[in-house]
Order: sequence, then structure tokens, then C-alpha cells
Amino acid sequence: MDLVVEGKAYINGIFQNCCIGIKDGKISAIKKILKGDEYIDFRNRLILPSGIDLHVHFRDPGLTNKEDFSTGSIAAAFGGISCVFDMPNTIPQTKTLQNLSDKISLAEKKSYVDFGIYAGITDDNLDSIEYLSKKCSGFKIYLGGTTNSLKFDKKNLRKALKIISKTEKLVLFHAEDDEKLIEYSDKENNLIDHLKSRPSVCEETSITDVIGALQGLGMKAHICHVSSIEGLEILKKRPNNITCGTTAHHCLLSIEKNMGSQTFFKVNPPIRSSFDKESLFNGIKNGLIDVIESDHAPHTKEEKNVSFNEAPSGLPGVETTFPIFLYLAKKEVISFQRIVSLLCERPAEILDIPKGKLEVGRNADFIVVDLRDDCRIKSDMLHSKCGWTPFEDWSAIFPIHVFLRGEKLIEDYEIQVSQGFGKFVGD
Repeated sequence: MDLVVEGKAYINGIFQNCCIGIKDGKISAIKKILKGDEYIDFRNRLILPSGIDLHVHFRDPGLTNKEDFSTGSIAAAFGGISCVFDMPNTIPQTKTLQNLSDKISLAEKKSYVDFGIYAGITDDNLDSIEYLSKKCSGFKIYLGGTTNSLKFDKKNLRKALKIISKTEKLVLFHAEDDEKLIEYSDKENNLIDHLKSRPSVCEETSITDVIGALQGLGMKAHICHVSSIEGLEILKKRPNNITCGTTAHHCLLSIEKNMGSQTFFKVNPPIRSSFDKESLFNGIKNGLIDVIESDHAPHTKEEKNVSFNEAPSGLPGVETTFPIFLYLAKKEVISFQRIVSLLCERPAEILDIPKGKLEVGRNADFIVVDLRDDCRIKSDMLHSKCGWTPFEDWSAIFPIHVFLRGEKLIEDYEIQVSQGFGKFVGD
């Protein structure tokens, strides 16, 4: 074996003292005692699978003043996320085979972590779905307008889904109904106005449409960033082929709290009431919600420091999500079992990749954590190009070490690899 690590590892739902053997980037053995070419004893520190974020916007290409694959992926690494999946609303939008190939090549040169790339579906590229499926990690459909989103008429939804179902690829949805968004649209001066402009009925209507359009197809589909009680209620009755996610900002933040500079909390779908927040948190605790996704969508401070109506929607989160939930697990607000499922195991299952679990045959992707080593999140300690976080001063536990395919990605809070270490995992 190339490497053996020992510690208190999360195996089959419990922490147990054991050795993990690694060969050729994969976990080759898990036993009480193992020998290898290199041996690291992490003693009583926790060893958990590293996270998989199935929803990031690294802004590359075309919007690299906000973020790029280098800064976004290094932020992911420091947050214990070793694999990310990037959305198609870049410039140019990732909706042609050429643009998809170009983005993969770009990320292969820049990314510190493994990655996948989604292709966007629009009204004018339905004939390209089969060709796109040969290279993309999945498909994204925007059913409502948001930042640089790809225009899609829901009249084409069933037709698009029938074509995608033949490719066996995952399809993800931004589920806000465009007609409802237009109906409620108004000038916005604050977060309350933003919430009124994007009420929960927009999400409720869109999720209902998606479930209806998917009927009888049996394909894998994922509802992104669920934000409301109403959306969650509909999803209680969803068939097994439909999964859903929420974000840290939707299940931990609410508009009742004084958030300071309000433009920095403007996001689509909006941060809602404390009732929505509590329902979503209960949803992640009881298994109703499958994954926590960051929806990392950074904008610069300058872009956010304008009038509320002019400010773009979106906020960063890829570096802070896992550490915040590790701290909440330490405080027994949520179990380690649930956060490993939400951030590691279920994303790997949904995306059908050999990651997300400390198990023989899977990629040796894991983090090492000392529960005594909690800290307060500060913007200047983070690595995203945007330079701010909606979770300033929140308590978190960042991993001391991060391993990707058996290689040290982070060691003692220091990056150990160069740009381009990350590999494309989508095809």
C-alpha cells in the first residue's frame, strides 16, 4: 500500500479507531492494523469523507472578476470540499459542445479539486442534448429568471425531459416559476421587498410543474436550493427518483435577523422567514432533504455596494458550509451521521461517482478534523476572490488536513498541490 492513515474514522455510520490503506488513489483496505510505504497516525482526530458540492458557480469563463476556477477550487479545498460541480450560467453560457469542452479544458488547468461541469438547457439547444450528454456531468434547467440564467420556456419542459431521460444523465432545476416572478415583480429597496417579489408560490408552482413533467420517465432529477415550507411540503410526496437540496443560507438565516448591509444577503431564491428556515433545518435533520449544496455564487464587494434594486443576487459559501455544519455536529445540533449523508454520501450517490464514503474501492478523499479546533469565520481568512462571507463571525471547524485521491491536498492548513491537480469526473 502507498499510504496508511490511522485515526478515529467514520465507517458505516459510526466513528471507530482503525487504519485506512490507500493504493493508486483508492481505499484498498480498512482494518485495525495495516502496514504501508507511508504511515500517518492522526491519533484521536476524526477522519471523515471530504465533501462534494453539487452546486457551485465559479464564474469561469467570462466573469472572473468575481471568481475563477483557481480561487473557487482552493476555497473549496480549505472548506473540506474535494469535488465540485459547476453551473452553466457563465459567459459564454455552457450550452454548446464547444463551450462545454472549453470550460472543461480551462478547469483542468486551474482546479485544485476534482470537478464536474453541467450543460445548460435552453429553448434553442434541445437538439444538442444527446451530444452534450456524452461530455457533461448533468443538465441544468432554469425555470425562472436569475443571474445570467439560461432562458427556458416551461412549455418545452416535457419534451426536454423525454430527450434527457434517454441519456441517463441527472437533470437539475432552478425551481422558480417565471410567470409568477413576472407577476410579483416590483421595485426592491430591501430584503423584505425581494422576498415579496419572489414569494414561495413561485417555488411551489415550479416544483409542482417539475414533478408533473417527470411523471412516468423514471429519470434522476434534483430540485436545487429549496427555500420554503410550501416547496418542502410538495416534496414530501415526491417519487424516489427526485432528490432535493437546500443551502446553508436558506436553512440557517432568516430575514427577521438584522443582517447589516442587506445587498450582501440578496440571493435567488430569497432568504425567507424563520418558519421557513426552521422547516428546512428540520428537513435536513429528518432526511426529507437529500443534500446541502452551497450554491456558491460570489459577487465582488463593489458590485454588492450599490442600491438594493441594482445589486446582483448571489453569495459565496463553498468554503464555509462544511465547517459550519461540523461545528453544529460538535454542539449536537445535528448528528455527524446526517452531515456526512448530506455533504458526502448522498451527493456521490446522486452523481454516481466513487466518492463520498470511507469504503474499499472508493476514491481516498477524506478530511481530518480536531473538534477542539473551532474558530470564528473571518472574511480575511477565506480564499474566494470576492473577499466576504454572509457567515462573518459564525463558529466553524475547518479541516486540518484534506486528502484527494490519497494525495495531501491540505496539510496543516496549507495547500500542498498546484493548479490543475483536480480532475474532471463528469463523463
